[in-house]
Amino acid sequence: MDCDVLIVGAGPTGLTLAAELRRRAVDCLLIDALEAPQAWDRATVVHPRSLEIFEALGIVDRFIEAGVPQRGARLHSAGKVLVELDFSLSGAAYSYNVGLSEEDTERFLTEYLEEAGGSVERSTRFLAMSQDADGVTATIERGGAEEKVRARWVVGCGGYHSPVREALGIPLVGHDIEDPWAVFDVTLAGRAEDFETTLVYLEQTMVILTPLPGRRFRVYTRPTDEDTDFVAEAAAVLARYLPDQELTEIESPTRFRCHAKIAARYREGRALLAGDAAHVCSPSQGHGMNTGIGDAVNLAWKLALVCEGDAGPALLDSYEAERRPVAEEVIEAGQGMEDMGNFDGEEGRARRDAEVRAALTDPETAHLEAVAEAEMNISYRGSPVVLGGREPAFAAGDRLPDLGPVSAGLGGLQVRLHQLTHRPGHTLLAIAVGDGGDELPRLYAELEALVARSPLFDAAFALATAPDQAPVGTIHPQAAAALGVESLAVLAIRPDRHIGLIAEGGSLADVEAYAALVTSA
Repeated sequence: MDCDVLIVGAGPTGLTLAAELRRRAVDCLLIDALEAPQAWDRATVVHPRSLEIFEALGIVDRFIEAGVPQRGARLHSAGKVLVELDFSLSGAAYSYNVGLSEEDTERFLTEYLEEAGGSVERSTRFLAMSQDADGVTATIERGGAEEKVRARWVVGCGGYHSPVREALGIPLVGHDIEDPWAVFDVTLAGRAEDFETTLVYLEQTMVILTPLPGRRFRVYTRPTDEDTDFVAEAAAVLARYLPDQELTEIESPTRFRCHAKIAARYREGRALLAGDAAHVCSPSQGHGMNTGIGDAVNLAWKLALVCEGDAGPALLDSYEAERRPVAEEVIEAGQGMEDMGNFDGEEGRARRDAEVRAALTDPETAHLEAVAEAEMNISYRGSPVVLGGREPAFAAGDRLPDLGPVSAGLGGLQVRLHQLTHRPGHTLLAIAVGDGGDELPRLYAELEALVARSPLFDAAFALATAPDQAPVGTIHPQAAAALGVESLAVLAIRPDRHIGLIAEGGSLADVEAYAALVTSA
């Protein structure tokens, strides 16, 4: 084999997958047809869930320092403010999106990959592939010459026109978005403040302004036709709301078409699809790139286990089972946003505005919208590789809440719960409340022994609401209650920070049953 995994496409999805695989010492080859990264790309929003992923890689500070916080969204209609959504209502550790152009996201991921010993093979095109029981033989073109690459697995991350998906003959199912989109960068001359709010104008010509560093905005708009001056159209909409602010320093005006589609399947033998190769959606909510990053993190730990021989290939079927519903929800939500720009006259506008205002002024709905914006609502309940939990309470498959502070026998050091789980493998948590602490030392010793002999688990921690001896750490009673712990529980936290196992009255047998489920899936 020339490599364990051939990754085709070095956008954010492919780079994240390569970074996560290199982090696990998996030999991967990342190729891209372009001779250099694009100097300007459309995506601008890094959501809190992606920031958590970058925190686990140790590079989140690069994004925060280079980007600008997007703390909320202000929706406008009929010449006035309709409603505002405060992103901090999500309760996420990162209470804002980060505004940053996609080429910077790619640059930071490339830097991490290179620091981990990887690289991007550019000016290298994927041409064809064949599969057998042991691997994939791919034909690529590099330096003007064709050559063969032998890999155990191939992952297509090459976007809407994915050559891997096309080689597999997997169709995209869905529809083309009828109205075209356009984008450009701009400065609002005369604007003195409020550079951390996304501005949305729900007019027939929808206009969305997302904040960028340097007090710039990236403007997304839907032109009325293929030939119109879309910058002038957007300026006309904004003039009604921002009469004292002129559009200046306009850069990179570009038209593009969008689609609401998903691949008929994510896996064909030893080939898989991720990111825009697997699903495409409206740009109106900024979730496309972030969904691809989430795909990569979900797939990487599973693919690493399979490549190392520590799990069966059937584990990879859980990738589509978990990630397809996420893509479907993103596509549906994007279509809903598209529909908000299609109203029938002023009566139709009034009905739409009333519905939007009622929804986002309701505290519970506003909270749910902020959670969805942060991508903290993603859950894998019902996945074939999770165990335990109670409905409708906290359950396996849910994202681990970012609770804290906790002390984990680390010399009194206080950390957030998520920080204990920033590992290539699973993290085991034994948590005790009240009398459950009597059994905690025994359970913790058994879990530590399991970590020493199992490739699935990287670390174990014991946390109690009332510890009385090292190495047991502390957890606040409210945090334990949020996890559904009543006495003694054991949790297995996956590398993507979702809960693989939660077992009240937990025992070593529960953890071993979960390990068997994952490795023999």
